[in-house]
Amino acid sequence: MTAETFQIPIEAAEQYEANFVPAFFSQWAARLCVAAGVAPGQRVLDVACGTGIVARTASEIVGAEGAVVGVDLNEAMLTVARRVAPDLEWRAGDAGALPVDDAAFDVVLCQMGMMFFPDRQQAVREMARAARPGATVAVVVPSALAAQPAYKPFVEMAASHAGPDAVKLLSTYFACGDADELVAAMRSAGLTDTTVATEMGVMRAPTIDDLVTAEVESTPLVDLITPAIYDRIRAGARDVLQPFTNPDGTLAAPFESLIVTARRNRNERV
Repeated sequence: MTAETFQIPIEAAEQYEANFVPAFFSQWAARLCVAAGVAPGQRVLDVACGTGIVARTASEIVGAEGAVVGVDLNEAMLTVARRVAPDLEWRAGDAGALPVDDAAFDVVLCQMGMMFFPDRQQAVREMARAARPGATVAVVVPSALAAQPAYKPFVEMAASHAGPDAVKLLSTYFACGDADELVAAMRSAGLTDTTVATEMGVMRAPTIDDLVTAEVESTPLVDLITPAIYDRIRAGARDVLQPFTNPDGTLAAPFESLIVTARRNRNERV
């Protein structure tokens, strides 16, 4: 199956836009657009657009002569995206069967979405199909958990209290952190000139407890642990994440990501 089925309530989408976009996603949107060479006048596709931070960032670059389309399967995310940027085009669709024409875009982008696709190779094939000959396809994903200075000790601590299931659930976000696998997926889709850049960013939160709430309650883990275990995870997080807090108590956890770019063959017939 290629269809994504995960849906979230509108309240969660609003929280995502209000909190997570400024705290985390906006930094990667800017870097992704730079890595992909987004330029004035281009047509850009944002795959798994969420509430649209990549699409909005790209739109500022392409200007009035360009065009940006955002695609996401989650209706709540699209509702917020349309409210925040009603002038952009938003389409409901599955990354495994993008609702776009062949060779319609100069740049195809995907930020922090690959790890959630049921069929990642199919999603890359669809991104390649949407790109015109010579166009760029670029994705950003978190590096492997082992490369995360803050999240690795946090997940290990949570597992010590909640067991192996905690590792599986909290590690989902880092499932695409193998650069060789990403490059192979790009090449298998017929893309060339693949490059990989490793960059360090930051996940910000008002407090350590706020980060724990976000990480635990955004996964099924919250339903699998007792209140007592949840309390122990909070206490443990205060210890392992203390080195990443500022004097005012805010959290600035380092977060490593991979930005992978590739091109559709310029000589390929459409």
